[in-house]
Amino acid sequence: MNRIKYSLLLLILPFATSVLAQQKPALSWKEVSKWNSIRSNTYSLSPNGQWLSWAKGPTEGDLQTVIRKISDTSNFSYPIGATASPVVYSKDSKYAAFKVSAKDTEVKAAKKTMKPLYDQLVLVSLPGNQKTTFEKVKNFNFSADNPEWLAIHFTAAENASKDKDAPKGTDLLLYQMNTKKSFNLGNVSEYSFNKAGTVLAYIIDANGQNGNGIFIRDMKTGLITALENDKANYKSINWNENGDAFALLKSNKNDKFKDAVFSVIGIHKIAGELSHKITFSGLSLKNFPTDMGISGNGLPAWSEDQSTLFFGITTQEKKTDSTNKDKSGEKLKDKTKADTTGKSKMDNKALAKADIEKPDMIIWNWQDKRLQSAQQTQETRDKNYSYLSSYRIADQKFSQLADSTLKTVFVGPKNLYAIGYDNSNYELMGNLDGQGYTDIYVIDLKTGSKKRIFEKFYTAGRGLLSMAPNGKWASFSKDGAFYSINLESGQQYNLTKNIKASFVDELDDHNVLKPSTSNFGWSADSKYALIKDNYDLWRISADGKTAISLSENWKSKKQEVQGKSFNYPKEKGIDLSKDQYFTIFNNQNKKSGIGLLEAGKNSIKPLFLDDHIYNGVSKATDGNVFIYMKQDNENSPEVYATNSANLTSAKQVTRNTPDQAKYAWSKGVKLINYLSANGDSLQAVLYLPANYQEGKSYPTITYIYERLTDQMNTYAMPVFPGGGFNRAMYTSNGYAVLMPDIKYKLNDPGMSAVACVVPAVKAAIATGVVDEKRVAIHGHSWGGYQTSFLITQTNIFKAAAAGAPLTNMISMYSLIYWNSGGTNQAIFEASQGRLTPGYWDNWDAFTRNSPIYHIKKVQTPLLLLHNDKDGAVDYTQGIEYYNGLRRLNKPVVMITYRGENHGIAKLPNRKDYAVRMMEYFDYMLKDKPAPDWWAKGINRSDMEKHLEARAFENE
Repeated sequence: MNRIKYSLLLLILPFATSVLAQQKPALSWKEVSKWNSIRSNTYSLSPNGQWLSWAKGPTEGDLQTVIRKISDTSNFSYPIGATASPVVYSKDSKYAAFKVSAKDTEVKAAKKTMKPLYDQLVLVSLPGNQKTTFEKVKNFNFSADNPEWLAIHFTAAENASKDKDAPKGTDLLLYQMNTKKSFNLGNVSEYSFNKAGTVLAYIIDANGQNGNGIFIRDMKTGLITALENDKANYKSINWNENGDAFALLKSNKNDKFKDAVFSVIGIHKIAGELSHKITFSGLSLKNFPTDMGISGNGLPAWSEDQSTLFFGITTQEKKTDSTNKDKSGEKLKDKTKADTTGKSKMDNKALAKADIEKPDMIIWNWQDKRLQSAQQTQETRDKNYSYLSSYRIADQKFSQLADSTLKTVFVGPKNLYAIGYDNSNYELMGNLDGQGYTDIYVIDLKTGSKKRIFEKFYTAGRGLLSMAPNGKWASFSKDGAFYSINLESGQQYNLTKNIKASFVDELDDHNVLKPSTSNFGWSADSKYALIKDNYDLWRISADGKTAISLSENWKSKKQEVQGKSFNYPKEKGIDLSKDQYFTIFNNQNKKSGIGLLEAGKNSIKPLFLDDHIYNGVSKATDGNVFIYMKQDNENSPEVYATNSANLTSAKQVTRNTPDQAKYAWSKGVKLINYLSANGDSLQAVLYLPANYQEGKSYPTITYIYERLTDQMNTYAMPVFPGGGFNRAMYTSNGYAVLMPDIKYKLNDPGMSAVACVVPAVKAAIATGVVDEKRVAIHGHSWGGYQTSFLITQTNIFKAAAAGAPLTNMISMYSLIYWNSGGTNQAIFEASQGRLTPGYWDNWDAFTRNSPIYHIKKVQTPLLLLHNDKDGAVDYTQGIEYYNGLRRLNKPVVMITYRGENHGIAKLPNRKDYAVRMMEYFDYMLKDKPAPDWWAKGINRSDMEKHLEARAFENE
């Protein structure tokens, strides 16, 4: 008998060993710190398309820049410190340059010692991999279209004065890459190459303003010309697009004014000493506004035909004449000293008035267009605001284009017209209910005359005017249709009236009137507007007489044109004489892809449409090389390259997340179709856990916000998130993750969530993947609100975690959104809140959808996150819910990170909360031991010891 058992054991052991070998370990938060990935904002393609670069490295620690040759496997790696930055290529693609920052250990040490840190610059010659390094670099630039030069601007000396009036100039090195010769320019505060790279404009800002001025250097001859010298400061060099003219600002101290007086300088017809210079300050002109001056915050610019200078103006406050000042402290003291008898009562009274302590207060008036808190938050912006103006050179005509009511003005292409927006009559009400309106003006830039073309134009849920490249046409959305307007004649045309499709966004369920679909802008020749309905993209003639669908009735397939790739840097509008690429998406099955509209053709041809996410289509500016990005739930974003305009035969160039293969990973994703309790057909995505086995059910996290299924095929990068939850971490650790769509009914945001989420959970349970006894829910911000509300209406969840939730719709309605300084009223009545009007006329809806009013029904344990400096959802919302649950003896823990805003920003705090949230869910759904902070809490006196112990454990 024993022999039989032994034989059976020998048979079983190899099978068991094989199974164990296949089981990869789950990803832990410690591994996330080491997780190696490409930083998505660092991709650079060389102009000739032969080189692609990116930065990669661990979540915490030092990074590398990789430069790879696309045509083969040649690649070079360079350490770049703790901060990622993209590579910049010379125009001829022979050189690459990038910054190297301080190492991670140096950055951490510097935070304690306050020691300054400096960047290096590395210049690499391609393909020889010869490297040149420059120390203490502030910024750098190649000489635009001229591949010969690299300008390197160095940081100020460590002991340089930090005073605001101290000189800003430092060394600028001009490095000639072919000869390796260097030319140093001292005391340079600012520099800029023209487009051709043939002229360098730079500003000298030296000690005592000695030699200050604006200079140009001919990069071919090396000849330097001083265009102007003065005891003044200069800034804001701005070349025109062609690179044959530039404008800048100049400031001088003036005894008549409190602040420096600015002038705008225009340089054109550049020819060394013979260059033309125009200087304008406006102070001597009769029609220049009193108490105004050129603004130092605007960016001056030339018109396309170089007939006009554009710039900003702002209030110029004069100094008060001290000889007439009865309030001068010194004069008051002199007067009181002369009267030793005590008879000068008036002077004593004036002195007392000067010395009196003033109250520190704010007056809130019901007529304020903006709340005092909004004015305080936006005070710096208001102080720096400048009103767009122009100066026409030929007839010396000044025109103020923007003013205190018509604040927003955009200069159109060709500088023929500008469009101005004036919401002053509607600003107060717009800040109250969010239903935005504006008056719209067309400004003739030749005459400066303004004509109102729309009064009380509705702006909520739609874009403003889109101008054509010729500057003579514009398109806009109004009342569910799109129109064009001829700015010369004022004639309007309905562009979509003859198209049998809706141009109201069918998925936008906010409480705004007829939110519009997307306006893709104009064709490069200004003949056509390109406008999308809910699915198809239409090419419509400017007068609306002809319309062609470029996507041939994709509505029948539930397929849409989602967006456009911009591959031609000089393109104005959409050039239909060139190949154009679009992202495409199927709303029904969530497949995504890339479509090509070939030059001169009328139909977008899908190149890919499958279970991936495609984006980032880009063409090399000077080469026939195309790249795009591809990702899905199980594969991180990778770059593919090809020489084919059809994107065929593309090969993978990058290798992202190389450590993923070591760990257990999600085994796929299911798309679930279901009916909400309101009878709406909806969808949810269910991500399978690692090591998923058919027929086995798993603990599940339901993650909610609004509509999430369109992101079904996105990759979840393992990171320490600002809200605690990371999908990849949970699926790797054996959880399924459910993400349902939520469709909202007006005045029922909370009840809508219940009607959508609960049926989604039941549909997911029906698949057999989800263990109905081990389902939790989590959301942050709006998702946190819905989480807090759902547990008052259902007991389907065993645990819940709510981040930064609003919990009392009535108190929240009138609280301050501190990040902007406005109230939440507009958010409720025209945005996410979806409640209208105020609670005084809508009491039932506000209470019906507030977690706090149903708090007695809560039976689900809750983990709350609410930070004390939350500028979006007031901290009191979390406190109110926590204290209510605590008073009712409901299981609840609230975690607050001091000084943090709506999301968690500091890495130690992000790490801490991510670990705690998983500890909580592991306890509630996996029967692991309860963490001490949940089971019994941590006394204040023991907190430091508790945090030190956890930090050590999580290293």
